[in-house]
Amino acid sequence: MNIKEDNFDVFNVPENLSGLRADVAVSHLRSDLTRSQIRRLISEKSILVEGKAIKPSKRVIGGEVISVIIPPPEPLNVQPQDIEISIIYEDDEIILVNKPPGLAVHPGAGIRDGTLVNALLYRCNGLSGIGGKIRPGIVHRLDKNTSGIIVVAKNDFSHQHLVNQFKARLVKKMYIALVVGEIEKDSGTFSSPISRHPTNRIKMTTKTKKGREALTSWRILKRYDQVTLVAIEPKTGRTHQIRVHFADNGFPLLGDDVYGPKRYRTQFLEYVSKKLGRQALHASKLCFKHPKSGNRMEFSAPLAEDLMDVIGLFQEKT
Repeated sequence: MNIKEDNFDVFNVPENLSGLRADVAVSHLRSDLTRSQIRRLISEKSILVEGKAIKPSKRVIGGEVISVIIPPPEPLNVQPQDIEISIIYEDDEIILVNKPPGLAVHPGAGIRDGTLVNALLYRCNGLSGIGGKIRPGIVHRLDKNTSGIIVVAKNDFSHQHLVNQFKARLVKKMYIALVVGEIEKDSGTFSSPISRHPTNRIKMTTKTKKGREALTSWRILKRYDQVTLVAIEPKTGRTHQIRVHFADNGFPLLGDDVYGPKRYRTQFLEYVSKKLGRQALHASKLCFKHPKSGNRMEFSAPLAEDLMDVIGLFQEKT
């Protein structure tokens, strides 16, 4: 049995989860929830086993009924803020921004302001309301520490039109990354499915049996000593897709504190990684149909200065 609504799930614990802690079992049943979210829901008595409150350490035996209630998010009044952003293009329907590294796209867990949404609300008369109060106008996202181009919808019609293009894989996205290691092939494609990591809920992985289709094409731009500059086109849009695919194939992005090594094999790599302070990933190009005119449009974002500086260090060393 699996009854699912927007904020309510009821599961029968399958036999293959017998003996697991309740919080671990729920993480298998609801892979979209992190372990910390699950523990919080248990403490709030929003996760019940056979209708009773439990502790995270309770062991399941299989066959029990687990109910998961997701409370509605607390309302967040997002205020306009005068934050400097680089606008690439703007008209009555859309706005494209070259997002700097370190700027979150929208408020979320632990981030209440100082985001791209706050900046856009300050500069625009309106944004699409489809994303709600927290994510107005947001059609797609970039990780906080990924720089580069992002498109935002200024009304609901354009928002839905762009979302449909992303879902149908009609939007061409290009990235530039600096990866650790010297890739021998000039181009290739990674196709391993991606899913949430079974034990570390902030990570994604290709090393599980249950994964969603993920395709990442790439080609070499330049080889340096110890690193490779790569142009990347993700064909799908899985969470952390580029970072996971390259890391799991032995070429983690330079500076990636989630998927990279704990320590780099040379002092120079260690120094450059700390100098950059983020994953060396930049969204360089977007190509899509304008929601109103239907014309195919292509936009580019120049590399962020911190990434250019790091590439310059490798150029000097090579």
